[in-house]
Amino acid sequence: MEFRHKSVLLEETIEGLNVKPDGIYVDGTLGGAGHAVEVCSRLSAKGRFIGIDQDQDAIIAASERLAAYEDRVTIIRSNYCYMVNELRNLGIHQVDGILLDLGVSSYQLDNEERGFTYRVDAPLDMRMDQRQTRTAADIINGYEEKELYRIIRDYGEDKFAKNIAKHIVAARQEKPIQTTGELTEIIRRAIPMKIQAAGGHPAKRTFQAVRIELNRELDVLRESLDGMIGMLGDGGRICIITFHSLEDRIVKTIFRKNENPCTCPPDFPVCVCGRKSMGKVITRKPILPGAAELEDNSRSKSAKLRIFERRVEQQEDLVNVKES
Repeated sequence: MEFRHKSVLLEETIEGLNVKPDGIYVDGTLGGAGHAVEVCSRLSAKGRFIGIDQDQDAIIAASERLAAYEDRVTIIRSNYCYMVNELRNLGIHQVDGILLDLGVSSYQLDNEERGFTYRVDAPLDMRMDQRQTRTAADIINGYEEKELYRIIRDYGEDKFAKNIAKHIVAARQEKPIQTTGELTEIIRRAIPMKIQAAGGHPAKRTFQAVRIELNRELDVLRESLDGMIGMLGDGGRICIITFHSLEDRIVKTIFRKNENPCTCPPDFPVCVCGRKSMGKVITRKPILPGAAELEDNSRSKSAKLRIFERRVEQQEDLVNVKES
């Protein structure tokens, strides 16, 4: 199956990165290289691009698409949570821009054998990195009922989480749950028909929750952002596209904390906590897809873009303001 993925908020993201021809840019979720091609086309021979992805299919597809820019491109199979170490291994200690396009790709959703979608019957997989041994089936068949309830409630934000977890545990006592179709039918039985008729697909939230848990998507994001911001040079930007409220909340919170980390009471004349601003939030409100993109790509409807700019000199400016 050909790796197809329509890049969301493409123009807005490239504009937000403010690409310098001789700069160093990193895409931590390379995918099919849709954003990467646009970045590389703006780089001179002195520029450099590093693409990171944990999906081998994405690595293959991106390598082909970026072949014309191979003199300035390095592609690494890894999780973006290791970005700082991967860059240091390349001798890079500062970059001009970082991009993350989070969530599952169109290719992963459409490739039935990957087990991400509830629309077809396939093995319960959902691994973004197929080198990983644990699958979605291990979570569904191995987690205790209270743990299933927790992830469906917290990561799926499903008000029927308790009943869904109860039905999953009851069903697996008869036989292991092995396919997406089996799980979907169990979820259907756990949700009242009148709710199913009024809402979207009943399995959507549970599948999201299991995928997030399996791939540690929120933990990875939460644990990585500060380090990535720290890798930015003065004026460097990080652009992050999210697709659900949990991701967006993490990005929004960490961006704000990096802009204003001071924990001193507002009436303190001098900062004593020693926490200095790393820069500024460029997007006070997230950038959303326009009408034309929404019409062209229905999967873009939940996308949000947030941008943070590193300002090294701003750290000194804020100290001076406090002291004055």
